[in-house]
This record gives sequence, C-alpha cells and structure tokens, in this order.
Amino acid sequence: MNFSTQYNKYKNIIDKRLSQVTIYRKPNSVYFPIKYILEGTGKRIRPVITMLACESVCGKNNKSIFAATAVEMLHTFTLVHDDVMDNSSTRRGRKTVHKKWDVNTAILVGDEIIALSYKELLKTSSKNIESILKVFTNGIVKVCEGQALDKEFELRKNVILPEYIKMIDMKTGSMVSSAAEIGGIIGGGNSKEILALRKFGESIGRAFQIQDDLLDAISTKKTFGKEVGNDIISGKKTFLLLHAIKKAKGKDYQLLKSVINKNGTSGKNINKVKEIYKRLGIIEIALKAVKNEISIACRHLNKLPASKSREMLFWFASTLLQRKF
Repeated sequence: MNFSTQYNKYKNIIDKRLSQVTIYRKPNSVYFPIKYILEGTGKRIRPVITMLACESVCGKNNKSIFAATAVEMLHTFTLVHDDVMDNSSTRRGRKTVHKKWDVNTAILVGDEIIALSYKELLKTSSKNIESILKVFTNGIVKVCEGQALDKEFELRKNVILPEYIKMIDMKTGSMVSSAAEIGGIIGGGNSKEILALRKFGESIGRAFQIQDDLLDAISTKKTFGKEVGNDIISGKKTFLLLHAIKKAKGKDYQLLKSVINKNGTSGKNINKVKEIYKRLGIIEIALKAVKNEISIACRHLNKLPASKSREMLFWFASTLLQRKF
C-alpha cells in the first residue's frame, strides 16, 4: 500500500466535506471568512487520524466522516483565535482571518465554526453518540484551558519544563487524542483499544508541539507556512527556550534571561538565540524528545489488532520525523 497516496485520499474526502459546510449559508460577512479558512491548505492530520482510528478497530471509515470533519473544524477554530491572541500575520502561507478582515470578524468566525462543528458531529450515526459528544466537548475544554495556561506563561518569568509539558498536553495533545478516541468509539473498539488510541494521540500531540517549537527555530517561512522565529521575538516559553535557560551560562544566559524578562526580543537577536540553541545541543535534545514520544505512540498502537489502518498509523507517526512544516 502506498500510504502517502492513501493519506491524500482521506484528505480529499475531508476537503470535499469541508467545502459543503458553508454552501448556500448566509450572511456572507461570516461565511466568506469561514469558507476562506476552511479552504486553507491544511494537512488534515487530526481528521485523518479519526478515520484511521475507526478503521483500526474494524470500523468503516464512512461512518467517521462527519466526526472527522467536526474534528478538523474544531482545530480550525483554535487556529483562528490563536492567531488573534498571538497577532499572527500569516497561517498556512496566507493572511490570517483577523488580518484579511478584522479582529471582530475573526472572533465571530471562531465562534460560528464551533457551532457548525457540533452540527457536523451530530450527523454521526452511532449508538455511542453521547460518549462521542463527551470526548469532543472535553477536548474543547482542555484546549481552552491549555491556551489559558499558555497565556499565563507569557506573564511569568519562572515557568519550568513539567508545567510546559502539561500545557501542551492540554493545548495540543488533547486535540489529537480526542480525534483518535472518537474514531475508536465510532469504530466499535473495546475499552483497551480506545484507551490505546487515546494514548497514541497524546504522545503524537506532544511530539507534534515540540517539533512545532523546533521548526520555529530552524525552518523557513516558505516551508513552515507562517512567520519563523516568532516564538523568540515574542519570548514564548517553548521546549527549546526552557531547556536552554537551564544549560546556558555567562552571556548566553543573560541574553536568554532578557528574552524571558522582557517578554521577547528584537528581530536582530533571533539568529543569536538560534546559535545558542545549536551550541548547547538544544536542537538535538528536542529531536530526541520527538523521537521518544513517537516511540511511545507506536507502543500503544501495538495493542491494536494488526491491520492496514494500524500500519498506516505507524507510517504517519514515522513521518513526523521528516516534518518540515
């Protein structure tokens, strides 16, 4: 099986369904921006995981399409509001909603996407719809709590690594684990299989966020799809910065400490901070952490019955190591 080709087939199913969500809906002032953001060149990672998770426990993927679409819409909501809070200019290589329109429109768009995601989720035909709704709703709660912690960390000077890991587990991991768990429920998995899928999602989410921190420091705008070095400029407490501040000494420590104390730094210091990361081996530490989380995720997959879908989930986990965006 060509996993890349199969992945694109799943992605196209989601893209087609997303294009139907806003069709014929009014007013244009909210639905044009929603259509714009849903048509972005997203990789549809979370909804594909939902569909694969469903299949991995012997379910049929057509039963998970509405839920998978709802998962992607929920993720999109977080991006729209995150961009407002972070004042980001680009997302997936295009202007963010609040830059293309305005902040009020972006807030309304995010709110409406959540409502539409529930409408989509409720189209799922499953005797376990109550459990599905519970997981989905809890995912929203965790994401918002994680985002709140992330904003709190911006004002604190003494954030430690375990606190950061807890935050990303909520902000990023909960979205991926919910996607996998919902797929498992729809597919009729037993309690052990559903737990394995949830744990798989948690580790994949953690790996994804640590790598996101890493790519902000080593990627380019063209490949990353958004501004690079923005975490350094804004003084964001990332996996890299928190590790570096523990290891740095002398002038290196003073520069990193100033980034934290001043809640950011000027663009001219981006390369200086990157050099510190390289010199202290922080890039390698981050890569090792990503590999470790992927290894944990794969151990959870081993608890599922052997299938092509499980093999594709293994493949997906391994592709994170080659991720450039």
